[in-house]
Amino acid sequence: MQRFIFQRLLLALPVLAGILFVTFALARLLPGDPCRAALGERATDAICDAFLARYGLDKPIPIQFAIYVADALQGDLGNSIKFNRPVTELLVERLPMTVELSIAALLVALTVGVPLGIISAVRHNSAADVATMIVANMGVSMPVFWLGLMLQYVFALLLKDTPLWLAPSGRLTSGVTVPALTDTFGIELSGMALTAATFISNFYLLNTLVTGNWTGLVDTVKHLILPALALGTIPLALVARITRSSLLEVLGQDYVRTARAKGLREWPVVMKHALRNAMLPVVTVVGLSLGSLLGGAVLTETIFSLPGMGRILFEAITSRDYTVVQVFTLVVAVGFVIINLLTDLSYAYLDPRIRLS
Repeated sequence: MQRFIFQRLLLALPVLAGILFVTFALARLLPGDPCRAALGERATDAICDAFLARYGLDKPIPIQFAIYVADALQGDLGNSIKFNRPVTELLVERLPMTVELSIAALLVALTVGVPLGIISAVRHNSAADVATMIVANMGVSMPVFWLGLMLQYVFALLLKDTPLWLAPSGRLTSGVTVPALTDTFGIELSGMALTAATFISNFYLLNTLVTGNWTGLVDTVKHLILPALALGTIPLALVARITRSSLLEVLGQDYVRTARAKGLREWPVVMKHALRNAMLPVVTVVGLSLGSLLGGAVLTETIFSLPGMGRILFEAITSRDYTVVQVFTLVVAVGFVIINLLTDLSYAYLDPRIRLS
């Protein structure tokens, strides 16, 4: 097992390096001038020459890439051109919001999609099966931006002043605060330790649970429900359809018929004997969906005014802020590598016939 993990991580290094170089080169080859995108009307030729020299953009792309890699290996990911701040600070502030939203959306997809797929497979060709597949097809077809606006309209406007009202935008209600863990526990840190503590503190769900800030926890959940529903609808539909098709195939196997012939009731046969073997394709889809959610939260965060990496990535692309685009692409690539590794490890748990060694 340890050897398998080491080999997968070792093979991921050239993949990550290739992704980083391609992103690095394409960002600079695309039409557009980062100086004029950032400075607008103030961008004279003299100012742009100084601007390009300041950020090293006047050098050939291979030299720029070599300098960037050398700085990254020392922990310096560069400064944002648009925000004039270290990209590391932006990651510490924004990435926890995107990760929290992605995990919440995936939980929505799993908690609803898997039961729908099971019901649809067990009651094959029934009214419940047809209704489930209609809902799944609708979920795949609805654009995220349209669904987000509809959810805001229903839960924030139509259900206003009712117990079902949900926050339409933002991460917290005005006046509600979530203090950093270092402030709550009176811990004094510096350097990398402070950066790591700040990063963990920005996971508001984890922060409020650890500190017992129940007001902040409830408020955070209320603000997270609608974005998670909007972002999780498409993976929910995919999970439901894959669960249905995979479980239907397993339910036709000989060992399932044998279990039924022994007199076992239907639901123990489905849940204990069939579902575990049917989960391999579902796990694959879930792993791919989580990676896609990390990179695809741009529209959701924009619609719901969430301070995550999606919104800042959109602003970075429009303003030719290369450093932010590169780092976010690298983060998503690392996320895919880790998620795929965990997916492969889960195969051995779900199916003992699979050996990773």
